[in-house]
Amino acid sequence: MTNESNQTAYLSGGCFWGMEELVRQIPGVLETEVGYTGGEIPNATYDIVKTGRTGHAESLKIVFDPRQLTYRHLLFEFFRMHNPTTRNQQGNDTGTQYRSAIFYVSEEQRRTAEEVIRTVDDSGDWKAKVVTEVVPFKKFYRAEEYHQKYLVKHPLGYTCHYIRRMELGE
Repeated sequence: MTNESNQTAYLSGGCFWGMEELVRQIPGVLETEVGYTGGEIPNATYDIVKTGRTGHAESLKIVFDPRQLTYRHLLFEFFRMHNPTTRNQQGNDTGTQYRSAIFYVSEEQRRTAEEVIRTVDDSGDWKAKVVTEVVPFKKFYRAEEYHQKYLVKHPLGYTCHYIRRMELGE
């Protein structure tokens, strides 16, 4: 399913279960994996990340076809499915592991992320300023198998994510 022309994005917007389920449904998304990134602790696992003391965030690895889905459009969708104005919190989930972050893999991704954040801030769709971090990607640790596609396996499972109606300047 993947080939050389596909791209990868790493995003964190709170609990990875709800994020993954919504992202999987975006046309052009080819693969998703949930895991941990952004911290310094090697071989991150749920048991240590859930403490909020590892620096890692629950994150999503997204492989997408840029001929069907641009990185810019993916980021606009990301901002529709979580609240980027709450630091270290989504819904009832609190802690640094639930922060809003974009982990860029290239300077082009960094520039695009910063442009999209400015657009989201200027849109007035959020009453507060966006606090989403834009930081270089380092390493992704795949989460345990029971977390992968969790809401497919448990359709009534917990999520605080949903698609908001927004007029973002795409």
